[in-house]
Amino acid sequence: MGEPKSGRDSEFQAFIAVAWPRLLRTAFLLAGEQHAGEDLVQQTLERAYAAWGRVKRADDPYAYVRRILFNEHARRFRRRAPEQSVTAVPERAGQDGYAQLDARSALLGALGALPPRQRQAVVLRYWEDLSESQVAACMGCSVGTVKSQAAKGIAKLRASSALVGMESVGGTV
Repeated sequence: MGEPKSGRDSEFQAFIAVAWPRLLRTAFLLAGEQHAGEDLVQQTLERAYAAWGRVKRADDPYAYVRRILFNEHARRFRRRAPEQSVTAVPERAGQDGYAQLDARSALLGALGALPPRQRQAVVLRYWEDLSESQVAACMGCSVGTVKSQAAKGIAKLRASSALVGMESVGGTV
């Protein structure tokens, strides 16, 4: 009935070791807080483990799991639609100076103030660096919707009072 469990487990553990940090950063930005992001990744990995045979046969297993992450986030949002804001920054020891940390906090605060669909479009398009068609497939909408939601989100980020005066948000954060 398939592969031995120990082989499946070791393959899945190797995948988690590589994918966890990236999935956690994406989940943090989607969910708006560190603990909710961790819970979201955990639920995502539970689903991925249950479907590991299909996931590992996919052209891009990370993209498959990222889609599970996005679907899981969308399910949560549909169940309860609270307004969440990004309140903390996940720390990476020794990599950020105080100025970069302040800039990152300001950006994450402004990102957290975006409406959910705009935040999703901006995170997937610019943080995950997906193409517009990949974001559209992930969000279940048209490319035009992705373009408009991302453009509106970027415009709100540029107009954010917390970000005014920063020369290049992408370069400093």
